[in-house]
Amino acid sequence: MASHLYKAHTHWTGDTALGWEHYGRAHSASAPPAAPDLTVTTGESKGDPSQLNPEQLLLMAASSCQLLWFLHVASKAHVEVVEYEDEAEAEMPEDDLPMRLTRIVLRPRIVVREGTTEERVKHLCELAHRECYIANTLATEVEVEPTVEIAALG
Repeated sequence: MASHLYKAHTHWTGDTALGWEHYGRAHSASAPPAAPDLTVTTGESKGDPSQLNPEQLLLMAASSCQLLWFLHVASKAHVEVVEYEDEAEAEMPEDDLPMRLTRIVLRPRIVVREGTTEERVKHLCELAHRECYIANTLATEVEVEPTVEIAALG
């Protein structure tokens, strides 16, 4: 059976000798052969909020995977999707140990052309969710709460 192997590279330099309060959290991350490097930091108080953190990257991966699977199943079902926008959220309470993302909610707004129903689009969302590699990998439940808009032809 075929297998897919993904690789990532992270790199940090600095000095932790000054203690937890003083070392920089920013580091680079890449996933060759993809070209862009990201600067990533911690999501807690010592992180730079203008940079991405691992929790945001995980949330973006879940949202992106759902989007890609939805487009796949919609195209196979001959449903004309013209826009898909997700306002995703992840929650990580500090008092529920071990700390982890306890809830991920994807809220896609899906615009389709006339000729399909809201119920059909929501069903395709469910199918996409069942196939999403990221959601299937996570121990945290991923909820999908779609909003469907039907756009007139023309």
